[in-house]
Amino acid sequence: MATGGARDTRQTPQTPQTPQKVHYPELLPHEFRARLAARPVGYLPMGTLEWHGEQNALGADALQSHALFTRAAERFGGIVFPPLFLGPDRARLEPDGSVLIGMDDADVTTPHRQLDGSCYWVSRGLFLQLVEGVLTQARRAGFRVVVADGHGPSRRAFREHAPGWEAQLGLHLISPGHRIEGEWRSMVDHAGKNETSLMMAHYPALVDLGRLPADRSVWPQGVAGEDPRDATAAHGEECVAASLALIEEALEQSGY
Repeated sequence: MATGGARDTRQTPQTPQTPQKVHYPELLPHEFRARLAARPVGYLPMGTLEWHGEQNALGADALQSHALFTRAAERFGGIVFPPLFLGPDRARLEPDGSVLIGMDDADVTTPHRQLDGSCYWVSRGLFLQLVEGVLTQARRAGFRVVVADGHGPSRRAFREHAPGWEAQLGLHLISPGHRIEGEWRSMVDHAGKNETSLMMAHYPALVDLGRLPADRSVWPQGVAGEDPRDATAAHGEECVAASLALIEEALEQSGY
């Protein structure tokens, strides 16, 4: 106890704030019920395992979308589904029997070749079956809105089929190009400044810019967009903030 009129400068211990649990696999049943009752919104990250430049982790698509949706769920409510890693992409059979997939035969890959680490490709038809199955079960579990984004070809397939799924399942679906019409700034290149900045913002330990050529006249292999050597975590955070604002607006318009 302080004496002699002296002020007691001891700090009252602060109770640390408990992080929100927003990831579907981690929720106990009562936690699931509470979050679903508060806002019946699910977030579906879509990714694959593929080359994202020498500087980024191979799971960059799923990692970026999962991290963005985690922030959205913490801020706006809802539950984040596990990433759907299987994804479609263009594929080309070569005369030697090999198959080039996605960025393997892109203009920014010279010569065209199988890039290291690319995996988890599935046909577009199988992908659509998988997504429809997830959405069907989401509706059965009590979700009314599903926000989806991630791997570019997965995004396009989801957007094109969203109206039919909405009519079939009675869900309200949100994705860039479907109920999100503003300037979406998440995952809008391939391992360029945008995606590399997002990775630096979300997962700095999974980015190594030192793996890129120091010579600016040498373009990084399998990279499309602005130069990833100009990427920064601060730019990534700007892009995240812009995308979160569009998600918030779309959720408000959903009525849920």
